[in-house]
Amino acid sequence: MRPVLVYTASRIGLFLVTLGVLYLLGLTNPLALIAASFVISGIASYVLLSKQRDVVSERISGRLDRPKPQDD
Repeated sequence: MRPVLVYTASRIGLFLVTLGVLYLLGLTNPLALIAASFVISGIASYVLLSKQRDVVSERISGRLDRPKPQDD
């Protein structure tokens, strides 16, 4: 569960940093600010968080591949 939490916290943190930087740069329209932050942080996370995303993906696929116990 830890890799999923780290990845999620990293995505949220990246979004908040992007939001703050764009606000400081003068983007004050709330809808445009949130939309631009969402797009920019999404692109940045694709590049910056690729290793964390791979770890989360392996963790999830490992759990899906495990056989479920049979209740007889």
